Amino acid sequence: MKTPTLTVSDILKRKHFEHVEVVAGHNGLNRTVKWVHVVEVAKIHHLLNGKELILSTGVGWKENKELFRSFVEQLINCDASGLCIEIGMHTPSVPQEVIDLANAHHFPIILFLKEVPFVEITQDIHTYLINQHYEIISGLESYSQQLNKKLLSMDHYSEILKLLHHYSGHQVVFKINGREVEIFPKYSKTFKEEQLIVDDNAASKKRVATQPIQFLGNEYAELSIVSTGKEISEFDLLILDRTATALAQHLLRDLYVDEKKRVEENEWLKSWLEGEHPIENVFSYLAEYGAEPNPKGGTVLVVRFKSSMKQCSNLDMIYFKMLCRTIFEQQGFSTFPVDFHSSIVFIMINNREMKTWKSRMKIGLNSLLESDYIQKKKLPQFVVGVGKFIENVSHMDKSYRTALETIKIQHHLGGRANSCFYEDLHIYRIISLIHKYNDLYEVVMEYLEPVLQYDEKYNGNLLETLKVYLACNGSKKETAQRLFVVRQTLYHRIQKLESLLGEDFMNPEKRLAIEFMIKAYEYLHSQSMENKYVQHDRLRRL
Repeated sequence: MKTPTLTVSDILKRKHFEHVEVVAGHNGLNRTVKWVHVVEVAKIHHLLNGKELILSTGVGWKENKELFRSFVEQLINCDASGLCIEIGMHTPSVPQEVIDLANAHHFPIILFLKEVPFVEITQDIHTYLINQHYEIISGLESYSQQLNKKLLSMDHYSEILKLLHHYSGHQVVFKINGREVEIFPKYSKTFKEEQLIVDDNAASKKRVATQPIQFLGNEYAELSIVSTGKEISEFDLLILDRTATALAQHLLRDLYVDEKKRVEENEWLKSWLEGEHPIENVFSYLAEYGAEPNPKGGTVLVVRFKSSMKQCSNLDMIYFKMLCRTIFEQQGFSTFPVDFHSSIVFIMINNREMKTWKSRMKIGLNSLLESDYIQKKKLPQFVVGVGKFIENVSHMDKSYRTALETIKIQHHLGGRANSCFYEDLHIYRIISLIHKYNDLYEVVMEYLEPVLQYDEKYNGNLLETLKVYLACNGSKKETAQRLFVVRQTLYHRIQKLESLLGEDFMNPEKRLAIEFMIKAYEYLHSQSMENKYVQHDRLRRL
């Protein structure tokens, strides 16, 4: 479809422009004209929106060269289309410096050699422009109808890209995150991939227009049109916007159908998490879903909801999984969700460098937690656990077990957990293991019982003092500052600790054991420790 436009060159062919002379800016005669404006004042920059053809007698500057030059500079800066001057009493001629300025910016200056009625010129051109806008609306409506028909009958989004090219005449470029750029028509003699690079050059920007395609507040794909000839028009921008909306609807529908299909395959994925599939079967499954043929390892992400998932509709859960998929695909992960009673487990296959997996996972988690969908509390509160990174994707059961362990540790620690990554929990992993196979409480009491009893009896702060003193590597000055106590008070507390724990409690081996037991105590009783340390009898009931 031919996009209706009006240029300075077109206007020169209309009525009342039979006796004119173009004295400057011949290379700018292809400038688009959106309106015609009569101006007789020297200060004009605040009155223009761009693309206006200016008609003037020159009374605003008369024979003042500096004022004339300033007037033309304002028009150039405001992106006016050109200047038409009626030669006569007010403007007998155009100074050479003004002509040079206009030539340098390809800004047309046109002289009326005979008197013309400005009112008839504006009426003629404005009538043409209004009819032109009507054509645009009609063309947009026709395009929308064709687009709707495609949405109902097509099998692949490439048909929409073909329709956009057919109507606009421009090169179409489409990019889904994590996939290669698609260019249509694929082999264009006049198009080069370098044309996709848009720098700060204004001329380049006028020949490329881009529209993001978003799902649930996150960018999923990007649609662009690239002109190989004329500038991108308003009509082009309108059909680009309509096309992006249609593509979003089609892709969202495909993702929804895809997610429903994945639900049916939940059992196969559960078997994968149990380590029951050989590497060949896993590779075949990944290939079927378009994942990387040679994945660079992966991990398991467990999302456990703190309350029942029954209050969530199936649509909410499908949207949540689609949101996760969209976010993490941008970070280089193929996601495969598995539904459990109170959790959604995501098998995350890494498609980029292994050394960057954790930083990319953190970015994805932050984007998820900050998304509008989560902020609006569409779902119950949840806790996230990221398991150990596994290079052999058939052994995802190892990552799954460590992700569950991460959730368990976070449950014990409450809000005190400093990370949702298994590999960051360090000492708590050891504590959890000991607690699983031994009576961890008895071991903790062997070291800390005298201090806990003292704090309970005298409402003291010895355990807190001990923890800070160890964290400061025995520095009394730093410990006093962090506890906000004077030196004499701290000395008294340290003497009491020596009497309860032994004078050798700062010796390396014993100190290490005590630090470990403090962490174990927090692990066992972290929820109560948020209101300082619990009474000793509560600890005995664990």
